[in-house]
Order: sequence, then structure tokens, then C-alpha cells
Amino acid sequence: MAKMWAGRTAGDVNELADSFNSSISFDSRLYKQDITGSMAHAAMLSAQGIISSDDADSIISALKQILQDIESGNLQIDPKAEDIHMFVEQVLTERIGDTGKKLHTARSRNDQVALDLRLYLRDYADEVSSLLKDLVKALKTQAEKNIDVIMPGYTHLQHAQPVLFSHYMLAYAMMFLRDIERIKDCRKRINVSPIGCCALAGTTYDTDRALEAKKLGFDSVCLNSLDGVSDRDFCVELLSSLSLVMTHLSRLSEELILWSSQEFSFIELSDDFTTGSSIMPQKKNPDMAELCRGKTGRVYGDLMGLLTTLKGLPLAYNKDMQEDKEGVFDACDTVKMCLSVCAPMILSMKINKENMLESAKKGFMNATDLADYLVIKGLPFRDAYKISGSVVAYCIQTGHILEDLPLSEYKKFSTLISDDVYQAIDLANCVQKRSSEGGTSTESVKKQLAFLEDAL
Repeated sequence: MAKMWAGRTAGDVNELADSFNSSISFDSRLYKQDITGSMAHAAMLSAQGIISSDDADSIISALKQILQDIESGNLQIDPKAEDIHMFVEQVLTERIGDTGKKLHTARSRNDQVALDLRLYLRDYADEVSSLLKDLVKALKTQAEKNIDVIMPGYTHLQHAQPVLFSHYMLAYAMMFLRDIERIKDCRKRINVSPIGCCALAGTTYDTDRALEAKKLGFDSVCLNSLDGVSDRDFCVELLSSLSLVMTHLSRLSEELILWSSQEFSFIELSDDFTTGSSIMPQKKNPDMAELCRGKTGRVYGDLMGLLTTLKGLPLAYNKDMQEDKEGVFDACDTVKMCLSVCAPMILSMKINKENMLESAKKGFMNATDLADYLVIKGLPFRDAYKISGSVVAYCIQTGHILEDLPLSEYKKFSTLISDDVYQAIDLANCVQKRSSEGGTSTESVKKQLAFLEDAL
């Protein structure tokens, strides 16, 4: 295919260099955005009298047909083309002749590339926000179905205090809700039109950038032409938000991996989201959760790669910036895939309520409640803390748990302890007493569920 930029040079590039320079293998996914942007550009050129309305109609009609032909499979994108922008323009010119050559008036590939990428990421931001909502809904559903199930809460992966499983699920729901907010906020800065910035300095033509932006659904235009074509901070910001999504997904996946092990047996993942072993018949491996955890590093790498690409670039456009797309597309695809799998995996998992409760009875997770009981009886907290710790040490030595230690033994540690201690350290009561805002009581969890319902 002849180079449309031939002129200053003959356009004859070494075959290896031509392949090295080409981006069609990955930017071909932008065909719809490129054609949509070109149609709006043709309409603006006509509205400003830069090209005739007949020419604009001819260009727009041909572009619509090219889009239809690509999507129907009647037109294959040429892998030998330099990029998607040149491919579309080349096909347009082949179909309508010299009229097609007028389309590139008052724009450059520099602002055209930035435009296509912004259009693509704007749509992606909406799509990934919807997938995140599905995941939040899945966590919310599990919380509602298992609202009073008691499980161990952990710090340092050690038994800490009893919590409700629903409270645990909603902790992740809150994380993903913030991810949605971050992506929506990022979308505002994506949704700014660079078209009309041209190569770097604007144009001598009497264009109407606001009209073109409005036709494409942008909120505003880039106010500085150098900035409009030379920065990809909107990509970095989205990758940063996606990296946090993967952080939260990875943490949740780690929990599911642990909880589905024989040592925990808190949950059982559906057969739809596990695999078997090639040699050990008894195995049920949480591969989907492990892949979500593993792919997190990949998205981090995409973020770091783009930051490194941008860090030393002088204004304005440099060919280095072609390296933005593969990392951005990889991160977008990876997060989308992980979210698509994770929501139904959460919805379909089985909760082993009895195992959670039995585990919660171990590890003296009501020791703080024993100390709080003594505080209510009049002891300073530090004294109560020491007594409670001494009781725990004694129970470990004698093979007891706090709930079955005889009252006579309790009284050896403090005469303030009476038979109402057993109610104070009952696990269900321990959970329900934590009714402070954001706490683990059923009342608090219901308030969190109501908040999520409103937020969604």
C-alpha cells in the first residue's frame, strides 16, 4: 500500500522498518472510533464552508459503508497498512476518489489518534463501571443471603474478633464501589476533545472545534493544542484506577483461595469456576481466582510501562507515544475478563456456615469482650485486658475455651466475674453488640446494604 505521507521522502521504507513502524496489528480495534470521528470531522468542515456539503455527504456516506463492511466482514483490515487511520482513509479514497482526500483537511494523525483513543476509553470506562456494578451486586446478594452467618475476623491472619460473613462481603463491595467512583471521575478527563489541535499548533482553517466535540459527545475541548496531542495522562489515570481494581480483585481472590482449601472449608466454589488435576483425582483447583490474582501484576506492568514511556518525552508528539496503546488495551482487556468471571463466581459459591461458626469458636476471639465485660464492672481497661489475657493463657493450659470455663475458675482471676459473663462472651452477642456505625452487627450491616442499594 502506498504511503499517504510520501512527498518529502519517497515513501519507500525498508520492509523490516515498515513492519517495526506499523501499529495496525493493535490499533485496528479503533476502526469504529476512527470512522465515527471522521464523520463528525467531515460534518464540521462542511458546516464551516471548508468543504462543500456535497463532498461532506459523499464522505460520510462512504464512511458509513466502510464501517458496515468492516463489521459484516465484507471488508478485511489490511495487516500491511501502517495504521487504522491510514487504512480507512486509503479505502475511502479508493471508493470516492479525490473527494476522499479532502477529509484530512484541518487535522493531523496526531490529534486523530488522541481522539480515537479517548473515544475508545470513554466507552470502556462505561463498560467496566457496569461490570464493577455487577460484582458489587454479587457481593451484596451473598451478604443478604447469609446476613447472620458468623465467621472469624482476622488481623495478621490470626483469629481476631468474630464478624458476620455479610460484613466481610460488604467490605469488598465498598472497595469496588470506590473503584466505580474513580473510573467515573477519570471519565470526565477522558471526555475532552483533542480534535482540531492538529499536529501540534492548531490550524489556519476556520474550524469549529466545539461543534465537532459536541457531535462526538465530548464535554469540552483541549484548551492547548500542544497538550492535546502530546499527553496521555488520561490513559495513566485510567490504568491507575484499573490497577486498584485488580488490587481489590486480587485480595478477594486470595480470600476465596484460602477459604476453599481443606484447612478452611468456609466456601466451595462452583465446578463452573474450578478445574481438576491431571494426576490427582480428588483436586478441585480455584484456577479462576488464582488467575485474577496472577493477572494483577500484568496490569501493574502496563501502568508502569506507560509511565516510563512518557517520563522523558519533550513536546509535542513523538513516535514513542505509539507505545501507549498495547499496554492500555492489554490492561482494559485483562480487567474486563477478570470482572466478567469474578461476579458469577461469587454468586455461585456455596457458603459453609457451620464450618465458619466452628472456626469462630476457636482462637478466643471473644477475649476482648471478656475485657469489656470487666470494664463495665468497674475495672480500668488495661487491668481488664491483663486479666482477660491471663484467663486465655489458663484456658490454653487446661484445654478449655472461654465459653466452657467454670465460673469457679473465672473467680480465681476476678471476684467481679459472675454468671452473666457467659452471655457477654457468647459469639452471637459479641457480634450484635458491635452496633457502632460501620460495625459488624446485623443492624449495621443492614444500613450498609441500604447504602449500597442507593449507590447502585
